[in-house]
This record gives sequence, structure tokens and C-alpha cells, in this order.
Amino acid sequence: MKRRVSMMVGLSLALAAAATVGGAGAMTATAAPAFTGASDAVVTTMVHDLGLTKAQAQQRLEQQATATALEPAAQKAAGSSYGGSWFDPAEGKLVVAVTDARAAKTVARTGAASVVVARTAAQLNSAKTAIDNLARKQKAPAGVSSWGVDLQSNKVVIDVRADAAGDPAVRAFVAGAERGDTAEAVTVKTTAAARPTTLSAGTVGGDPYTSHGIRCSIGFSVHGGFVSAGHCAQGGAAVYGWDGSYVGNFQGGTFPGNDYSWVNVGSGWWTVNVVLGWGTVSDVLVHGSAVAPVGSSICRSGSTSHWHCGTVLGMNETVNYSQGSVYGLTETNVCAEPGDSGGSFISGDQAQGVTSGGYGNCTSGGETWFQPVNPILSAYGLTLQTS
Repeated sequence: MKRRVSMMVGLSLALAAAATVGGAGAMTATAAPAFTGASDAVVTTMVHDLGLTKAQAQQRLEQQATATALEPAAQKAAGSSYGGSWFDPAEGKLVVAVTDARAAKTVARTGAASVVVARTAAQLNSAKTAIDNLARKQKAPAGVSSWGVDLQSNKVVIDVRADAAGDPAVRAFVAGAERGDTAEAVTVKTTAAARPTTLSAGTVGGDPYTSHGIRCSIGFSVHGGFVSAGHCAQGGAAVYGWDGSYVGNFQGGTFPGNDYSWVNVGSGWWTVNVVLGWGTVSDVLVHGSAVAPVGSSICRSGSTSHWHCGTVLGMNETVNYSQGSVYGLTETNVCAEPGDSGGSFISGDQAQGVTSGGYGNCTSGGETWFQPVNPILSAYGLTLQTS
């Protein structure tokens, strides 16, 4: 079955919601292509959700594309003193953290700004991995929401619900995380937010699909199918499109630990490099999967709450869902709601990932984490649809 969307006629479920995977014909993108202009969909939503003018939104996207392309060279220039990098929207530049002031001069020659910090990115990641290992040995209590590297503070931040901060199990987990050589790298932040949850729903989901009694959203088209969230999957289960017709079957899926899956497409359905704009904005074409730095603006398409934009807050974070911990997620302040699971996260025309879970909603606001797309492509040997 086919349906009409604003950019082309007869888009299938898999193509219509092909919103979030990335890998411009390859498993991993190494640099962003030259910026050729943003679609009206991305600019319009950034104006609405980020409070920017149209000119400011277009300028930010140009600056982000430059920062994304610059990041590999700037990281190489920082060498062993590399402490991470992020996009600074106020300055419109890539910022690189270094532990050696001499490396800052080398980084400056690439065109990036720099800041001197106490710990390298490798040290921060090591501290974060130690907490992951602790959680594998003793399941993190429900009062611990998530943990991950905060590059700008040069710390590993553990998010603890304010109403559970005094819980003995929470205090014991935090004490274990603050033990050892990396103790000074760890800090605790309390939050009033509820525990993050996955965003699938029982007949809920860019475009929706249903399978084994739940509804989720398509992430991105790949050659031969589409990718989505792992918590939406059931091995071999049949998948049905927005119109109820048979699309294909789950070919793989993993959750918790990771949160990704993929579905093969057949029976008259086909794939294109499109993220659905839901009629309120033009559909967006996906042209690659270069990773946008922390601080970049990012947009999400899902079948429940449709289009929303925000900012990348952190990468390589661990989220403690009730079903178990999921590692390597990216944190954003983009809202989402049940049924948006698996849907697309995109920055400019570059696929970023598929919606995993979060807290809040699109009325009061909230935060959402996504599973980066390039690891999904690599895990299953898939190629992102980019034309």
C-alpha cells in the first residue's frame, strides 16, 4: 500500500517515516558534506521550538555543519590531551577541550576554539565505564535516572531523582560510583523529573507501524528495510504499516543494553531517504549520518507528537529504564510522547538516531534520549538510504 506525502507520491511506511538513521552509503560517517541549505521543515521547526528567526536558524545550521566537518581535524590536533568537543551556539564555533595549554595553540590553527580542562575524554569515558560495570554487577536502583559524560563540566554526572536522593540503595550506588581512581571525575545532580520510560505504547508510534500489539515509529530507511527502537521489537514478528497492510518482519532487535532493531520491507513497500513532516512542514531528505556535536540543534519526527526541535545535551549516556540499563545513548531536550519510540532524530540533513525514551511530554516539556544510528548500521551491516 502507498500513501501521499508532501514531497513525493506513494511513499511507503518505511520511507514516509525514514527519519533517524545515518550512514551516507556507509556504516560510519567521518565528516559532514558541504552544507547546501536546510529544508523548510527543519528551519520552520527551529524557529518555533528554539525561538530563533529564520535567518538565525539558517545561520546556526551552517555553523553546525562547519563544526561537524571540522571536528575530526580538531580532535587530531588535540592529540592525547583531547578532552571532548562541542558546538557553542553563542559563538557559532566548535569548542575543543584539552588538558595541555600547548595543544590549545595547535587546535586554534584548525579554526576551532579551545578550553583547558583537568581530564581527558579517555579518562571521563573510563570513569563512566566503571559506573556501567557497577550497574551490571548490582542493578542500579530506580532512584538513579541516568549517568553520562558532561564534556562542558569535564565531569561524569549521575542524575538522581530528588525524591529518592536519601534512599539507602541510591546512596550505596552513588558511593560505589565515587570510589577509586576516578572518584574526582564523578558528580551527582538531583532532578525533579520522573524516571525515564520507553515511548512505545499498546496500539500506538516519522510514520507509525504496529507489531505484536504495540505501535512505534519508523526511524530511517536503509537498503532493504528500516531501523527503529529495540524495545519495539519481537524476534521474527510481522510488522504492519499505517494502513494495516503487511510490511515485513523484525530481522533483529536488542533491548536493554542497546535499543535498536531493523525490519525488512517487501509486499509492495519500498524505501526512500525521507523523514515525514506531517503536513505541517515539508518532508526532509536524509543525505548522511555525520554526528552532530553536543550543543547542536536537532529535530525529531514521531507518529504521536510529530515534529519538535531542541538541542543535543550529552552523548554516551546510560539510561536506567525499569527493564534494565541502555548504554551509549544521546541526551536531548526535545520532547516526545508514547508511540514516538523508534522515530527519527535528524540535524540538518544528517540522520542522528532513533528515539529510545525519556520523561515529560510535548505540553509541559521534557527530555528524550536516542540510540545513535551509526552503531545500528554497523551492528546489522546495513546501509542508510541517502538517495
